[in-house]
Amino acid sequence: MEDYGVQPIVEASPPKWHLAHTTWFFETFLLRAFVPDYRPFHADFEYLFNSYYDGVGQQFPRPERGRLSRPTVSDVLDYREHVDAAMRGLLGRDDADVAGRITLGLHHEEQHQELLVTDIKANLGLNPLKPAYARGGDDDYPATCETLAFTEYAGGIVQIGARGGEGFVFDNECPRHRAWIDDFALGNRLATNAEFAEFIADGGYDEPTLWLSDGWRWRRERAVVAPMYWRCVDGCWLEYCLDGERPLAPNAPVTHVSHYEADAYARWAGARLPTEAEWEFAAASHAVSGNFADGLRVPHPRPIGTDGMGQLFGDCWEWTSSAYVPYPGFEPLLGVLGEYNGKFMSGQMVLRGGSCATPPGHVRSTYRNFFYPPDRWQFTGVRLARNRS
Repeated sequence: MEDYGVQPIVEASPPKWHLAHTTWFFETFLLRAFVPDYRPFHADFEYLFNSYYDGVGQQFPRPERGRLSRPTVSDVLDYREHVDAAMRGLLGRDDADVAGRITLGLHHEEQHQELLVTDIKANLGLNPLKPAYARGGDDDYPATCETLAFTEYAGGIVQIGARGGEGFVFDNECPRHRAWIDDFALGNRLATNAEFAEFIADGGYDEPTLWLSDGWRWRRERAVVAPMYWRCVDGCWLEYCLDGERPLAPNAPVTHVSHYEADAYARWAGARLPTEAEWEFAAASHAVSGNFADGLRVPHPRPIGTDGMGQLFGDCWEWTSSAYVPYPGFEPLLGVLGEYNGKFMSGQMVLRGGSCATPPGHVRSTYRNFFYPPDRWQFTGVRLARNRS
């Protein structure tokens, strides 16, 4: 139980909060809305576990979630049982609005399942003891990896975004629309730990000409010298993974880098980050595959593939150079649920591809993840792009 209430950084929430918030979602948007005689489990939970829905009411401050010793874990589990029991009466209701909200709630909970993995990693990885969460996965990274090569694509008018009627998608993936891309080339794999270590050894963190202005300020103010979870001991790099701290795997994809670090690395490598339109256009013809977490093994990016354009899905979230903005014709969901995605379309950057902790059902070429440029507690990595010569 000791780990349920820990919040080591502002970005990460305690596991107890995730359990309560996903329960709050069903209570707030389904039970309170569609069950007239529903009795809330606790009057104050609406305030404690509301994440960001201003249309619902005020929220307990995010940076202080780790200060709540009450409700206890047992209380939260009782809360979930209470809401689950009440939800059973709604599951068979012949109502399209109810069905749509239930579906959204299930996908919302899956998003928090991924956040649980990354937040638990932060809880343990920032602990000086570096405790392991679980047993390791496959560590058979090859002694050598595929040579980085660039696949060229002809530009023009392309279609991106989700098509209607092909299963659940989030509102920010729509509508499908036309976009212009110039000729470009995309790296056939993700940047590796060894390659990023070369960037460090070459003074990449100390060269201001490689960095965006905000990134350089961020790096200096936070004294950042390496990806999150890296530590140099006697001249050798170690990396914390969910099965404990280990020597850096040179051919594994580099992860837990901010957009600032990804952009600086790309510039150092004589390349750039892809736009989200370029990424989706290139990825749309490739089948979804990856090293997804199965609840039994520690998720980590898989070894380098040899399938041409590899590691597009389910390895780590790939930073793009695209700001998170609405697609042309975007329409948020009606009512308070319209705050789910639309209100965040300012000041954040798009990531694509899904990580080793992403639920497989969420990984598709149109999925738009988004984080602020300094964020790096997620499994975030780098794929290089170039202008086509």
